[in-house]
Amino acid sequence: MHEGESVPAYRVLGPRQRSQVWLGGPDLDQGELIFETDAILIEAPNWTLDGESLILNGNGTLWRLAPRSGARLEAIEFSGLPPINNDHVLDPDGEHIYLSAADRHIYRGSLAGGPVTRVTPDDGRWHFLHGVSPDGARLAYVEIEDFSRPGQLMILDADSPAAPDRVPVGDGHLDGPEWSPDGQWIYLNTEAFTKAPGHAQLARVPDGGGPAERLVASDTVDWFPHLSPDGNWASYITFPAGTIGHPADLDVEVRVVSTSDWGTVRQRYPVFGGQGTLNVNSWAPDSEMLAFVAYPRS
Repeated sequence: MHEGESVPAYRVLGPRQRSQVWLGGPDLDQGELIFETDAILIEAPNWTLDGESLILNGNGTLWRLAPRSGARLEAIEFSGLPPINNDHVLDPDGEHIYLSAADRHIYRGSLAGGPVTRVTPDDGRWHFLHGVSPDGARLAYVEIEDFSRPGQLMILDADSPAAPDRVPVGDGHLDGPEWSPDGQWIYLNTEAFTKAPGHAQLARVPDGGGPAERLVASDTVDWFPHLSPDGNWASYITFPAGTIGHPADLDVEVRVVSTSDWGTVRQRYPVFGGQGTLNVNSWAPDSEMLAFVAYPRS
């Protein structure tokens, strides 16, 4: 998600800034740096289902990074795709990906590249994708009519996208909706639990709608809960108290918790980042590792 009416096509590195891709996990007390570049601002890793590659965006394009095979970026070339942002999610079939683009729409394309298909209705609103149901039949996205109003949780039938359904969550902005691996819940962050401006907290709602359940009460501003494929672990990112939205270039923390105890932090990875660090689910298919991005300045 972006703050402001004018959304740039893509972000770029600042002076003396680098993109770093790190690995963490429930049993990794120290993060592992696996890739670094000062040539391009890359964001939001997804892990391919074969566990061989990470998929990231940068310069409005999608990139593949193979951590254990030379760790170099390879562009995935699409036709008919506008510049993309950091809201992209793999199709459960392992061969396709959904991509949020600068023209407000969501597209579906092959991980091999080629032509894309637009899947969102032409309703004049912004569509920021975050979740695909485990069976691949539905998409969960945040709809923005204009940036002076809170985002809304929308569910869209991937095969019949003309009439998406709104799922009420409560007052205040929400973001990051994605299904649990069993498909029973949609996890997200929402400002519905507090009147403090921007104080996002982690929550979940039943698939199909229902009251939002707060997962943990904290003084930090918490965004983007992501469950591991086995459902046992979760990651999220914390911003300093008082943060509005999820801006770039702050001291933030990537956290790993057990889904049976969200209040106890198992691992903490402090980084300079924010926007782009952990926007989408970045767990490896074996649930042992997750990827995230830092943007240090020298």
